[in-house]
Amino acid sequence: MTHVSCSSLLALHAIRLGGFVDMQAVAGRYRMPLGLAESHVRDFRERGWISHFRFATDAGWSLTASGRRENERLLADELAECGAKALVENVYRTFLPLNTRLVQACTAWQMTILPDGSMHDNDHGDAARDFRILSELQSLANELAPLTTQLTERLARFSGYDTRFTAALAQAADNLDMITGTTHGSAHRVWFELHEDLIATLGIDRTVSAGC
Repeated sequence: MTHVSCSSLLALHAIRLGGFVDMQAVAGRYRMPLGLAESHVRDFRERGWISHFRFATDAGWSLTASGRRENERLLADELAECGAKALVENVYRTFLPLNTRLVQACTAWQMTILPDGSMHDNDHGDAARDFRILSELQSLANELAPLTTQLTERLARFSGYDTRFTAALAQAADNLDMITGTTHGSAHRVWFELHEDLIATLGIDRTVSAGC
C-alpha cells in the first residue's frame, strides 16, 4: 500500500530538495494549497528550521542545520513506519551506477575534449555527438522509470521523477539548457533532486555519496 506523507513533512522536504525556494515553489513541489504551505512555512520559521535569504532580485527559504536534522528525523520515522527501508536501499544501489552514467553524459553535453586533451565548452556543432549523448540520456530515462515505480508504490512523494526527467529531454531539441541548465525543470536538476531525495531518506551524507 502506498504511504502518503503528511503535509508538514512534504513542505519541509520541498525546501530541502529545492535548496533555495520561494513560497510558490514550496507549494508547487507537491501540489499543496498555497495557504497550507504558508502556514507550514510560518511554523518552520518560528521553530528555527528555515531562514529567509535574498540574493539580488531573488528571495527564498532554505533549511537551517536544525531544519535539516528535523527533515532527516521525519524521513527516518516515515521510512520505519511504512517498512520501506530495504526497498529504498535496494533502489539506491541500483541508482548509483546510473548516476555515474548521468554525470558522464552531462559533462559531455557541456564540454568537448579535443585531440590534444584540452577541454572546451560544447558548442553543439556536432549533431551526431549530441545525438549520442541524448540517446544515452533516453536510455537512462528508460531505466529510471521502473525504479521510480518501485519507490512510488511504497512512498507517494517519489512520484513524478521519471516523467519530469523525460519531459526535460523532450524539450532539449528546442532548448539546450533543458539538459544541464539550472532551472528546476532541467534533466540534471530533476536527477539531482532524486539523488538528494534518496540520500535524505536514507540519512546518507552527500559528501560521501558519489556523483550528481
